[in-house]
Amino acid sequence: MIRFDCDYLEGAHPRILDALVKTNFEQTPGYAVDHYCEEARALIKKECKAPAADVHFIVGGTGTNTTVISASLRPYQGVVCPVTGHINVHESGAIEATGHKVIGLPSDDGKMDAEVFEKFVSGYWADGTYEHMVQPGMLYISQPTENGTLYTAGELKRLREICDKYSMLLYVDGARMGYGLMAEGNDVTLPLLAEFCDIFYIGGTKVGALFGEALVIVNDALKKDFRYMQKRHCGMFAKGRLLGLQFLEMFKDGLYYEMGKNGIDTAYRVRDAFRKAGFPFLYESNTNQQFPVLPDTVLDILSEKFSWDYWCRVDDEHSCVRFCTSWATTEEYVKALEAELENFTCRTE
Repeated sequence: MIRFDCDYLEGAHPRILDALVKTNFEQTPGYAVDHYCEEARALIKKECKAPAADVHFIVGGTGTNTTVISASLRPYQGVVCPVTGHINVHESGAIEATGHKVIGLPSDDGKMDAEVFEKFVSGYWADGTYEHMVQPGMLYISQPTENGTLYTAGELKRLREICDKYSMLLYVDGARMGYGLMAEGNDVTLPLLAEFCDIFYIGGTKVGALFGEALVIVNDALKKDFRYMQKRHCGMFAKGRLLGLQFLEMFKDGLYYEMGKNGIDTAYRVRDAFRKAGFPFLYESNTNQQFPVLPDTVLDILSEKFSWDYWCRVDDEHSCVRFCTSWATTEEYVKALEAELENFTCRTE
């Protein structure tokens, strides 16, 4: 079985594993205050052109989101996101468990539309009873989004302007950041994120690390006592050097971008193979997630050799599924899928 379910099916890049093995018996201080973490922080700040930023290492995405949101907001504030946002649909109420409401707004493609966002926030403050409602204190978005779409630099700048206008924080979930950075047409860079965001993270778990995310705090007001909140939310890893060492390996000579590029290159071949077979897509994605719409009969045949992530029902006879590539997707896997799809023809009515 060849699996295209997600981008964390394999363990980690061999270079990262090798670095972990080579340093296995070194003794270092715990809780990410070791020299490997310091070196990784320095590289990340340099890559982001944000020398004054704070960088923290957390094991996974949900823990990062929960810690960031609970540390940044007052008890009466909530976080706004697209209705498809990860914190709204795939985190089992983790944010709400901290006492902060997740406010999902309509979205057709996984992105937060600036007009929809501003209409909601301006409407909140125009309501004479706003003190009786949860105050929108933060905008959460993902780059790339859950639907594989990307924000442009212009869109990010506009969202920043709206956040500034209404004294809100802008937080970017970068679980798949490596694939977004290498995608066709992308004009959002790490320095640009550092310029427009209050806080964001660079994903490692889905982009070649064994586990781990690198959180970058740009807003000075959010830096103080963050480690207290990290500890409180079980996010201060005792063997913190295992996190820092992985990001050090990824950023010392461009490995992070190399891994992201493999995910993108293989995704485009998957996309082209489905297009060649005549199958449409639910979303136009330039990242490592592709969303073909397939007849159930075709899915039955493909399921004998491949697996994927079910996305949604389209009609009585068709479903949208997600084929996800990664840093580890091989030529062999892609060729096998291409060969299988060559056996299909699809009629468009």
